[in-house]
Amino acid sequence: MTIRYGLIGCGMMGREHVRNINLLDDAKVTAVYDPVLVLGEEAAALSGGAQVFESLEALVQSDAVDALVIASPNYLHIAQLELIASYRHLPILCEKPLFTDPADDRRVQALQASYAAPIWVAMEYRYMPPIEAMRARADAVTGGIKMLSLREHRFPFLEKVGDWNRFNKNTGGTLVEKCCHFFDLMRLILQSDPLQVMATAGQITNHLDESYDGQTPDIWDGGYVMFDFANGARAMLELCMFADGSTWNEEISAVGPKGKIECRMPGPQRFWPESLGPSPHPQISEYPRSPIAPLTTEIELDPALLAAGDHHGSTFFQHQKFLEVIRSGGTPEVSLEDGRRAVLMGMAAQRAAIEGRVVAINFN
Repeated sequence: MTIRYGLIGCGMMGREHVRNINLLDDAKVTAVYDPVLVLGEEAAALSGGAQVFESLEALVQSDAVDALVIASPNYLHIAQLELIASYRHLPILCEKPLFTDPADDRRVQALQASYAAPIWVAMEYRYMPPIEAMRARADAVTGGIKMLSLREHRFPFLEKVGDWNRFNKNTGGTLVEKCCHFFDLMRLILQSDPLQVMATAGQITNHLDESYDGQTPDIWDGGYVMFDFANGARAMLELCMFADGSTWNEEISAVGPKGKIECRMPGPQRFWPESLGPSPHPQISEYPRSPIAPLTTEIELDPALLAAGDHHGSTFFQHQKFLEVIRSGGTPEVSLEDGRRAVLMGMAAQRAAIEGRVVAINFN
């Protein structure tokens, strides 16, 4: 039986979801909604003929959908989840972040307690093959991770419809909007929760010459964030969003008493200059302490998956697993609680940077 998806939000990430669902067996986007009609029409054409709906309510009540994908702007997610819940309890894959206002945490918790179908939070970075390969080897190489660092040196925020991502009030702030992926990875890799956070971050160079209705963007573009975890490990994120010329967009390093393992990944294929030849393959490097014997291997990725999106094939692998949950009624690997904790880590980090102090983290 073909699983029929309804897509809510048909911008850049929405279209990536369509392209990856198109690659799945017995799955199809059959309904789309976006308040910008032309985006809905483009997504419908990309899907091979989905019905374009004029309202979210009409799409949710339609008999043409078995599951939903939310890829709308950040600040709309929680209200859309609540609206869906008021009509039907369908399986949902919701893009991160779940919410952007600290006051909305209670709404997420209420949804956790009442929603009867699976909700999967789209943390694509978990499913990048280089990161999965690193995770599989990390304990053996390190003897148990004690220090974890993640570095993202990348391009500035891309243009979005209405440039909604230029302002903290819409995104939740960079350490929520962009970095909840990395904070989720920290919890996943370390298998522990953070106790406290220190941070220094801000708007350094990007978007300062832009103006929207007389307002200058206030979104941050760089900083350092450090967490102490309950299992004794420490983790750090280094973010720079004006490092467009970097070979590696993301680098992860994990160190323990036995050695170190690293993962390096280039940016999206579409941004790699053709004049430089093929984009480099992601790399995994192992550095045992004794005997010293560095080893680097490359991770080759399916070109069809690379062409379907900007996340090293992870959107496809995520959708494969979500489809299994839809069919089986199983439990999402990335739960509402996982998505909630990643957001709360970002919010605590932003508060630490703004207030210049160590901030305790409490998920209760």
